[in-house]
Amino acid sequence: MPWYENRRGESLWYEERGVGSPVVLLHGWCMSSAIWKYQLDSLAGSFRTLAPDLRGHGRSNTVSGSLDFAGFAEDLADLLEQLNLSNVVLVGWSMGAQIAMQASAGLSGRLAGMVLVSATPCFTASDDFPYGLADKEASGMRLKVQRNTQRALDGFYSRLFAEGELESHPLSSEISELLFSITPPDTGSVLEALDSLARADMRQFIPDITVPALILNGNLDRICLPQASQYLKEHISGAEQIVFYGCGHAPFLTRSHKFNAELVRFLRSVYE
Repeated sequence: MPWYENRRGESLWYEERGVGSPVVLLHGWCMSSAIWKYQLDSLAGSFRTLAPDLRGHGRSNTVSGSLDFAGFAEDLADLLEQLNLSNVVLVGWSMGAQIAMQASAGLSGRLAGMVLVSATPCFTASDDFPYGLADKEASGMRLKVQRNTQRALDGFYSRLFAEGELESHPLSSEISELLFSITPPDTGSVLEALDSLARADMRQFIPDITVPALILNGNLDRICLPQASQYLKEHISGAEQIVFYGCGHAPFLTRSHKFNAELVRFLRSVYE
C-alpha cells in the first residue's frame, strides 16, 4: 500500500506508476491525486510518476496538523526523503504550484526541474500584485462553502473551464465523472485550505527557483489569471512558457494529449 509517514507521524497517501526518473505531481485545492489520471496513465511508460494526496485531501484526510503551505511543503520534503528521491521534477497545479514554489529552497538538492501549471504566486490581488482575484471573491467563496460545501465546490468545478470548453470536449462526460468522483475534504479542511490560499504570497520564494522551469497555462483561466503565469515567466530565471489557447484552469484535462507531449518534451530536456 503506498502510504508514507511524515515528520509528525501521520500517514499520507501517494499514487505511484512506472519506473525511471522521478516526476511528482501536486494537485490543487479540494482535489486529490486522482485528478492526474491522464498524466499517470501517460507518463508511467517512461518515468517513475508519483502523485501524493495532500494533507486533508483524498486519502490523506486524517491528519491533525494545520493545512498551511509550510505543512504542505514539509510533507512533500518528507515524501522525497522517505523514498530517497533525487533529481526530481515537480509538477504543481494551482495550489500545488504554490506548494512547489514554497518547497523549492528546501528541496534544492533534490530537484532537477519544476513545472507550474495554471499557477500564481498570490491567489488574492493586492496593490503590488494586481493579477490575483479580488478579495471579495475569496470571501464570497468562503461564505458559499459555509452555507453548502458541495454546492460551492460544484460552482468551483464549473469555473475550472472556459465557457463551452468542457461541453464541446469529446471526453466531457468522462472528465465530469472524474471530477465528481473525487471526495472533497470535510468543510473545516476546505475552509482552512481556502484561508491559506487567500493569504499566501509565494513571491519571496521565486528567487530560490534555479532549476529549469516550465510554465503551462490556459489563456482563459478564471481562477489563476493568465497574467499571473506571465509574471512567473518574467520573474523565474530562464523559464519557458506554453499557453493553451481556448483553455481555462485545467489544460491537463481538456488538452491532455498536447499537455502530456509538452510535459514529456520538457522532462526529456531535463533528464537527457
